[in-house]
Amino acid sequence: MVQLETIDGIAWVTFSRPEKQNALSFEMFRQLDNIIHTLKRDRQLRAVVIQGQGAHFCAGLDVGAVMKKPRNIFSLLGKWLPGNANLVQRVALGWRALPVPVFALVRGNCLGGGLHIALGADYRIVSPDAQFAIMEARWGLCPDMSTSIILPGIVRHDQALWLASNPQRIDAHQACELGLVTQISDDPLDTIKQRLAQLAHISPDALAAIKHLYNCAYHPPRRKLLWQETWYQIKLLLSKNTRIAMHNGRQTEQAKSYRPRGKW
Repeated sequence: MVQLETIDGIAWVTFSRPEKQNALSFEMFRQLDNIIHTLKRDRQLRAVVIQGQGAHFCAGLDVGAVMKKPRNIFSLLGKWLPGNANLVQRVALGWRALPVPVFALVRGNCLGGGLHIALGADYRIVSPDAQFAIMEARWGLCPDMSTSIILPGIVRHDQALWLASNPQRIDAHQACELGLVTQISDDPLDTIKQRLAQLAHISPDALAAIKHLYNCAYHPPRRKLLWQETWYQIKLLLSKNTRIAMHNGRQTEQAKSYRPRGKW
């Protein structure tokens, strides 16, 4: 469901569930985590391109598939120490730890977990038909895939807060205005190949050092935020208002009223 092919030092990571708009199953999280570990050990690697098979990049979490086995939720969110990254955080944040440039090639839907993974890339080259949304708020949840670490280095505080709070889709041009995407291209694959050709003339050690320096400059210390993301998500999963939000997210009519806000 996630394919890895390395050609001439370029790793092509492909979501291959086109019949589901490449929605993320539990197994895909595991595969992505393993792929990131594999690529981190590859000293010959020069760059990574993440893409989706078919018309869409990734439509987010396949909620139905994951919820068939409730223990998968614990596997996704569980961690040995509070400040460690759990599985859902690693598959987004892990691309930042790779000492090579990482590109996300985005066509069509890039929603929820798909957007979190794309934000973990260094560059997002997108087609004009691309659509973006952070979806957790629709279900009464908060973003928990390390976006609290990544977004502050990409967009302004107010825009990050609005994107996380409002699950409505935005198009490629709106995303570009916000700074969510690097470039809109009628042929994103060709654009990425041109950028790869330019970077091929740069020392891989220089690229690794530059990436590490600017990751440190643009992103705050992460352990506290990683713990808060997971703790807030667990707290929300136990909230009665979350069950109401999930009901309202599935129903377009007969929406239930929320209870008074809990203590935060």
